[in-house]
Amino acid sequence: MAAERLQKLIAAAGVCSRRRGEALLREGRVQVNGRVAVLGDRADGERDDIRIDGRPLRAAPAPLTLLLNKPPGVLCTCRDPHGRATVLDLLPPGLRRGHGLHPVGRLDAESRGALLLSNAGSLTLRLTHPRYGHRKTYRVWVKGRPGPQVLERWRRGVPLDGVASQPVALSLLGARADATRLELVLREGRNRQIRRTAELLGHPVLDLERVAIGPLALGALPEGHWRRLEPQEWQALLAPSP
Repeated sequence: MAAERLQKLIAAAGVCSRRRGEALLREGRVQVNGRVAVLGDRADGERDDIRIDGRPLRAAPAPLTLLLNKPPGVLCTCRDPHGRATVLDLLPPGLRRGHGLHPVGRLDAESRGALLLSNAGSLTLRLTHPRYGHRKTYRVWVKGRPGPQVLERWRRGVPLDGVASQPVALSLLGARADATRLELVLREGRNRQIRRTAELLGHPVLDLERVAIGPLALGALPEGHWRRLEPQEWQALLAPSP
């Protein structure tokens, strides 16, 4: 096995994120073959003796990716200092620990729908880095009845914080007296992008559900439930987005 950066090996072993691994290195808590390692050091995960706080770095867990239907009110994080429910709380104990699962991307606490949990670093990079542009599909109820001009403005992309947004594929799904249902397909994932855009356009979000990530759709998966993805399912997300 070729030598790799230590923070990458630490993250691959499911100990913590790569960024947290960098912090452990800065704090002098990582040793390789009895020597304190520093940020930028590399090691061979199969041959070198890598330890954190004196404890051996365990072997990386087998690749695992889950598709979860996140309910509203659940946080997209591995732990919360205030004791609020997180997406890992929706998993059985045997999956919460020892597999290195973490949310791939985010849904804000009020939103619901498709979320991936994975220990595959390559998948995390592909789905969270802007250059890959994977599409994500949402179904949204907004307040009121946005007119054709408002919808066209949304399709073109509404700037946020002075930065242009990419065009949005937007379809009108239906309406009732006081609300409108839309389907949106985005290829970028800026912070609370749909909610902020809807607010700027004068039609605040009433309900937001992500129904698909790339080709992976929720289908009949009930809210609060999850399913294990077959390798070919999540590996398809590593291919260039059409």
